[in-house]
Amino acid sequence: MPRLDPRPPAAALLALLAGCAVGPAYHPPQPAAPPAFAEVRPDATPGSAQPTGAAAPADLARWWTVLDDPELTSLIERALRSNRDLKTAVSRVREARAERTVAAGALLPELDATAGYNRSYGSQNVVLPLGALLGSSGGAGSGGSSSPAAAGPGASRGGLHPQVQTATATPAPVQPAATQPGGPQSPFGEGGLPGVTTQLFQAGLDAAWEVDVFGGTRRAVEAADAQVAAAREGQYGVQVSLLAEVATTYLQLRLNQERERVARRSLETERRTWRLAQDKFEQGLGDEVEAAQDLEEVKVSATTLPPLQAAERMDEHALAFLLGLEPTALRAELARPAPFPALPPAVPVGVPSDVIRRRPDVRQAERQLAAASAEIGEATAQLFPQFSITGSLGLDSSTLGRLPRWSSRYYSIAPGISWPILDWSRLHAAIRVQDELEAQALLAYQTAVSQALKEVEDALVQLQFERDRHAALVAAVAQARRAEQVTAETFAAGLADQSASLLAERALLQAEDNLAQSEGALRVDLVALYKALGGGWDVPAAGNS
Repeated sequence: MPRLDPRPPAAALLALLAGCAVGPAYHPPQPAAPPAFAEVRPDATPGSAQPTGAAAPADLARWWTVLDDPELTSLIERALRSNRDLKTAVSRVREARAERTVAAGALLPELDATAGYNRSYGSQNVVLPLGALLGSSGGAGSGGSSSPAAAGPGASRGGLHPQVQTATATPAPVQPAATQPGGPQSPFGEGGLPGVTTQLFQAGLDAAWEVDVFGGTRRAVEAADAQVAAAREGQYGVQVSLLAEVATTYLQLRLNQERERVARRSLETERRTWRLAQDKFEQGLGDEVEAAQDLEEVKVSATTLPPLQAAERMDEHALAFLLGLEPTALRAELARPAPFPALPPAVPVGVPSDVIRRRPDVRQAERQLAAASAEIGEATAQLFPQFSITGSLGLDSSTLGRLPRWSSRYYSIAPGISWPILDWSRLHAAIRVQDELEAQALLAYQTAVSQALKEVEDALVQLQFERDRHAALVAAVAQARRAEQVTAETFAAGLADQSASLLAERALLQAEDNLAQSEGALRVDLVALYKALGGGWDVPAAGNS
């Protein structure tokens, strides 16, 4: 708690009320980050989706537009509008804001309006000792208030009794009957004066204010502010994951459709090879074993189609689910195969410090650490005195017509202070609990930072080595296509058997299937890199986060 300079008591009190808040002052951690990502190749040459160490683009919010696929863009935009997980995350932000309003409300006085009417009739079987009328708590006689039997059948109930007014005297105010096991405190019984009907009209205001002298409530508001920011970062994290999942599923669908196309061509080639072997056998020019083996290859090739078709349907279902639709809602839209989306020439990944500042999960962990720090101050404030002011103002009257009169007024004001004396061990334990929670939040933040950097490095490795594999497969397909052309020309010239041409065609189709898988993997790895970089949302400007 800051020291206060000597000054007049009133000024000192105002300064105390305005600026004193116990607990640690929070300072955001400054994680150590390497100057550059180790897995970015320094000698990389420009190429499709080549990661570079150049400065990160100013806006990764719409990274999917670099793929230049209208269908993917449409799916992502619909997912942003309709995904249930994202709607739940937005709801959590609204919940956190409402909880912050609740916490801030404790800084303000509470004011309640009250109004009521009471009509009561006292039991005639209550015997009043003289001491009761004079305000004593006991007296002689069998009907004294100390006698449970004389208290009447309502002795075990509590109630509120009005002042009793008679033509000849004004008795002492009837006190509320306590809800304690001993019965009502008033010797008049539950209904008031024996055999007398009374009524009371009442309207007023009750106020209460707990003065936040040591800043416990302000620390609670500080923690609530941090939780609001953490919930908002959680929403951005859900959005980043959602966009990556939509893009990955869509790319898997296009990959399975391309592989199905290649598999159908391969199956047709196997059938042509088998028919050729079967014709040779029937003409006595071939071997029955060779024809049987070729027929077996046809059957094996046919088995590759159902898994691919099933995977396509499941990809359609998954995309519909991500868009908040029923499972088959996108079947007609996505049934027609389409080429793979284009790849950007380069992916500027920036430096590790950029990723730490951008990743929503890291930002969320930092805000949760700030909340844990503020909660230490909230717990520490319980060690100090709690100051409160309560009061009431209103009108009381036995007749409704006299209720608005100035003479019906009443008021009370009651400043109070409470200070725990024998609970200090419990309160200190509560502070230690918050200290440990802050330590855990710091470890969670450090883990988030390490995880973010690891995911970027992993994505860089995966993308760059897939690029190497893709380049080799492109060369292999080119060579297989050249071999297929040569054997086809040789067969057309009558210089070779057709089976050689078919074998070359089968080899080409296998190479094309491998290349298709690499094309899909290259784009999925690109999406994974954008996700690891924290792309998919607009980072707010400094001071607006």
